[in-house]
Amino acid sequence: MIFLLIFIKNTISCGHQQKQTQNIVSKVTSYFFYNLSSLIPMAIKKVIKRNGSEAVYDPEKIRVAIQKANHEVPEDDQASDFLISEIIRSLELAKKWTVPIEEIQDFIEMQLIKMNKAKLAKKYIIYRYQRALVRKSNTTDDSILTLIHNDNKEVGQENSNKDASIASTQRDLIAWEVSKDLTRRMLLPDDIREAHDEGVLHFHDMDYFIQPIFNCCLVNIKDMFENGTVMNGKLVETPKSFQVACTVMTQIIASVASSQYGGQSVNIKHLGKYLYATKQKYLKKYKESCPELSDEEIQKIVDIRVKDELASWVQTIQYQINTLMTTNGQSPFVTLFLELDEKDEYIQETAEIIEEIFKQRLQGIKNEVWVYVTPAFPKLVYVLDECNILKGGKYDYLTKLAVKCSAKRMYPDYISAKKMREIECGNVFAPMGCRSFLAPWKDENWEYKFEGRFNQWVVTINLPQIWILANHSEEKYFKLLDERLELCRKALMCRHERLKGTVSDISPIHWQYWAIARLKKGEKIDKYLYGWYSTISLGYIGLYESSILITWEPHTTEKWQAFALKVMRTLKAAVTKWKEESGIGFALYGTPAESLCYRFAKIDKKKFGEIKDVTDKWYYTNSYHVDVREHIDALSKLAFEAQFQSISTWGAISYIEMPNMQKNLPALESLVQFMYDNIMYAEFNTKSDYCHCCGFDGEIIVNEDNEWECPQCHNKNQRKMNVTRRTCWYLGENFWNAGKTKEISKRVLHVS
Repeated sequence: MIFLLIFIKNTISCGHQQKQTQNIVSKVTSYFFYNLSSLIPMAIKKVIKRNGSEAVYDPEKIRVAIQKANHEVPEDDQASDFLISEIIRSLELAKKWTVPIEEIQDFIEMQLIKMNKAKLAKKYIIYRYQRALVRKSNTTDDSILTLIHNDNKEVGQENSNKDASIASTQRDLIAWEVSKDLTRRMLLPDDIREAHDEGVLHFHDMDYFIQPIFNCCLVNIKDMFENGTVMNGKLVETPKSFQVACTVMTQIIASVASSQYGGQSVNIKHLGKYLYATKQKYLKKYKESCPELSDEEIQKIVDIRVKDELASWVQTIQYQINTLMTTNGQSPFVTLFLELDEKDEYIQETAEIIEEIFKQRLQGIKNEVWVYVTPAFPKLVYVLDECNILKGGKYDYLTKLAVKCSAKRMYPDYISAKKMREIECGNVFAPMGCRSFLAPWKDENWEYKFEGRFNQWVVTINLPQIWILANHSEEKYFKLLDERLELCRKALMCRHERLKGTVSDISPIHWQYWAIARLKKGEKIDKYLYGWYSTISLGYIGLYESSILITWEPHTTEKWQAFALKVMRTLKAAVTKWKEESGIGFALYGTPAESLCYRFAKIDKKKFGEIKDVTDKWYYTNSYHVDVREHIDALSKLAFEAQFQSISTWGAISYIEMPNMQKNLPALESLVQFMYDNIMYAEFNTKSDYCHCCGFDGEIIVNEDNEWECPQCHNKNQRKMNVTRRTCWYLGENFWNAGKTKEISKRVLHVS
């Protein structure tokens, strides 16, 4: 204080004008008192926000608000820094522990008035009002207008299977923007919205939160076939032939896709019964119409006729799935599950259907210049079992055909029945579209049930950001991880609560006509949200980057593999605890992260700057996966990632990046056998491209400017090339955002 008085005396003696001196004194005194008051423990610890959530009290926010109001009044009516500090000090002395935000703001207004700062108090009130308007104001105008003019890359590249230049897709994306805006302003709690904006977590599919619909499912196609269904108010009876069954199935797929926002899967074995019915129909027909022919001759005619019909209707399935446009602005996101169930009486017919699916996928679908290219859908998942694992089984020929198809068209992906039975209580079942799996569940007859179940929602936690904040302290990391997991739980419960009370009329195809259930009109769906019937998933991203941040070594090293597993087990323990406490099917899920890999990395780079091998590379690594740049052989990669699949049981898949292997199929067959013995769910990645300008059908590259470019003619026009890549464990064909493009360009081969 002595130094302060000497400074004031010298300032006055130097002849400064009185007003300038008062300003200097005010600032210095303000600094002194503000720092003195900071030595006194704050009585206010937390603030209750308008939505009822709590936040840590931050006096600097009050200072900023008053200073902004200061700019709107004459200098004589402004509050000095000293006065602002006095107001904050008075507040902290008057209020204790947890205080509502409105009470704090009312106190500040009264203090300003008492200090004869009525004009400033008025401007502060206006500032509060304007902030309230901002919180409730529409924020979509610019995003929608730029979307219509194809200038909104962030929205347009959100989903690589949506062409944002097409009117029908734009209509969906416009609705997406409006719905997301309403969700942010009116429906989400402030702390969840802020956590999403800060990259603490990702609240997936925010655009669909406004509606009480769910994510993905396993369609109960068997019961829909056998008991009939209703679409658009019209009864669809049990099919009598393979032809009708294929038509009904594609219509069900389209209807289901239009009333949910994620993937779906159907088991092809349920078509076997109807192919058998077609065989019997033709056998009876020719026996009656051609009595002069022998049984052998009739059988040959029937085989030819059935083979022709099989090819035609499998082609119909493929065409319809790739040409139908759902209300989501894209083709149905559907997986065909190709399972040879030795207990199935129609296994032979199922094998014939699978064979035809592989043959047609191997051929591909023609693009607009009449060249065969790789379609993104339907995704194919083929089950490896003892009858087809290339050990002399009856259906080995199908696996050889599957490998040939994978080498050229990437699909099918592979599920090991052996490993799945070990993990999933002896069961084998499909993922719900991409990689999301259900947990085993038994019905009232104590029988396992999978078809007709679904996933409610996904929220993903940003693992690398926690490590950045923990600053290499493992203790801080796990403390912060626990706090953020609770925030993720709250975010997931937002969707669960949104679904509660929904009546079956919201989506008759799901809730009334057997895709999920056969509820009555007006009946609530609540019973399917509890008892672990459905799942609700905690996703995660960036296990690799987390290891880099604490150790500067990848999690594949022996030293830090144990740490990575500890993180995964912590996540698994959290969802298990939530599940047991609530009766809700919380699940751990390796997030696909098509656009999220870029979003999280971009947010963290802006907040924390460039961190080598973390924020500097434009993307975070998918779930538990090995870094795409890491040189590791195929067998080591599969073996390493298999241990994480057994923890992340409700959402996991691994991949092998490979060159063109069409002339070395035995090597791929060996890899498939390794998959069967070592990992539950895996796939092959290769390239499948075509340039419309010069006819080049090799690999279209990503150049130094992060643009797709034909290496032969240097065409960069994305509308004049077909590029198909693994996006997030399904195929994408409408290009990707900058981060995902960079990630794709950095992928190294695991097979040489």
